[in-house]
Amino acid sequence: MQKTYIPGKDAALEDSIDFFQAQLSKLGFNIEEASWLNPVPNVWSVHIKDKECALCFTNGKGATKKAALASALGEFFERLSTNYFFADFYLGEEIANSPFVHYPSEKWFPILNDTTLPEGLLDERLYEWYDPDKELNPYDLIDMQSSLPERGICALPFTRQLDGKTIFIPMNIIGNLYVSNGMAAGNSFNEAKVQALSEVFERYVKNRVIRERITLPSIPDEVTQRFPKIYEAISTLEAEGFPIYRFDSSLGGKFPVIAVVLLNPENGSCFASFGAHPKFEVAYERAVTELLQGRSLNSLDVFPAPTFDDEEVGDAANLETHFIDSSGVISWDLFKSKSDYPFIEWNFSGSTEEELINLTKLVNELGSDIYSMEYNHLGVTACRLIVPGLSEVYQPEDLIYANNTMGIHLRNQLLSLASTPITQDEAESLINTLYELDLDETIRIRELLGIATGPATPWYTLRVGELKAMLYLTIGDFENALMWVEWTLDFNQSVFSKERVTYYRCLHNLLLLTQEQDRNAIDYYPIFIKMYGQSIFDAAIQAMNGSEPFYGLSINGQTQLTALSFESHRSLISAYKKLQLAKRLNA
Repeated sequence: MQKTYIPGKDAALEDSIDFFQAQLSKLGFNIEEASWLNPVPNVWSVHIKDKECALCFTNGKGATKKAALASALGEFFERLSTNYFFADFYLGEEIANSPFVHYPSEKWFPILNDTTLPEGLLDERLYEWYDPDKELNPYDLIDMQSSLPERGICALPFTRQLDGKTIFIPMNIIGNLYVSNGMAAGNSFNEAKVQALSEVFERYVKNRVIRERITLPSIPDEVTQRFPKIYEAISTLEAEGFPIYRFDSSLGGKFPVIAVVLLNPENGSCFASFGAHPKFEVAYERAVTELLQGRSLNSLDVFPAPTFDDEEVGDAANLETHFIDSSGVISWDLFKSKSDYPFIEWNFSGSTEEELINLTKLVNELGSDIYSMEYNHLGVTACRLIVPGLSEVYQPEDLIYANNTMGIHLRNQLLSLASTPITQDEAESLINTLYELDLDETIRIRELLGIATGPATPWYTLRVGELKAMLYLTIGDFENALMWVEWTLDFNQSVFSKERVTYYRCLHNLLLLTQEQDRNAIDYYPIFIKMYGQSIFDAAIQAMNGSEPFYGLSINGQTQLTALSFESHRSLISAYKKLQLAKRLNA
């Protein structure tokens, strides 16, 4: 069989696919190709997932079907190797108390007091970057996966590129600030690191372009024509009614980044896609295939229109949205007729070793350094690179004000709400705690607790605002309950089940009646029963009298819920145990 080689990869696509699939099968993962898309020529994308754990999934893209599948499988290993599939979840007491939670090489730093971070963590430069005002306390750095402050701070060993020294970085910092940025798998460590650094630069430049409202130079048509597959894909999109802008995003030949922007005249929106790689053609192809990854031509109407609102464009939340799904807003300034930089047909390519040297040099020129952790315990080379000041998705202050472990101390109490009676004093105390934590009302409780609930339970949609409504019902504060019930209907109605929407509509009207002093509530019960049904009406009345305000949160009559009460969480833990076994065998 003829082998297929593509630029930027050290092995044939067929060899990579066969190897990845064999390794996944050996590890006990049953992967299915759930969906394929090929909306225009030379643009393929695939969604793959583990049949036993739906939370383990990735998307791949490429100019061919094989390239897309290799991409998806490589990303699957990237996320298995780095534990990224499990980054947002509590792994339970058994794993929290096991010899290692993340990797055999991890190190635990006992907390000796409430104010001072243990010695041996980070280095001077990282301390200054993550905690410039010396506000962090040790409990801010407990990892979500163990949620075990008694054990201490879990940190992972990273190699500092500057001098090869091992630096221990808390898992909490990695999970809170970097999420998936700087991770990659490849046919070699050099290939993986080139891919990881390319993505770091892609996102760094993308943020700069959006935040600073940079006007980029267009890539001339004659340059695009040198890459026939890219040219055909873009031409097809334009023939389908989607004008395309093609930009050199290297900022004067400094960065290996390309941007492609799709316009949708039907609704006035646009979508910016960026791609990066030392090879110009590879970066260009990635920008085009990323544009349509997981999207058909009839689903390109979900993006916002460009704006002249500079503050909105530069807002951190907008930049985070661009990282998550590229659905943030961009400025009209991107398209001005006079660009801020000249077009340069750059080329940083060479062997993967040479490309890595060049990208590392660029990191150093920007005044930063690389901290790397390599993985091979799954039989596939992978890495995670941290580049302080360049690769953060969220800013260091989030360690204090938006830490993903802010609610872990509430986990047992919240999971017991629906099955264990709660006193008015306890409910008032919990309300006060929610306000003291200054939690955004839109935060999902499952994310606050690190629980994989699955979509088939109200826990999946439960947010802080809805929880407040329930707690105010518990203490009989109908005025505040009404406010939060209205908020819940406004915010969550579109994602609620029909039954839950009906319940909240009934409850809303019952609460409105409490504000009507000249009306007798009982007079309206018959019409409410006819409108909403007897069972829903009874449930709303029970919520009103405080006996059962936590509608739908119990599961199969359990008296005490835990993370393992949810099937989705059980499947997640089962998947993680497969990795733990591989780590033990390869320690």
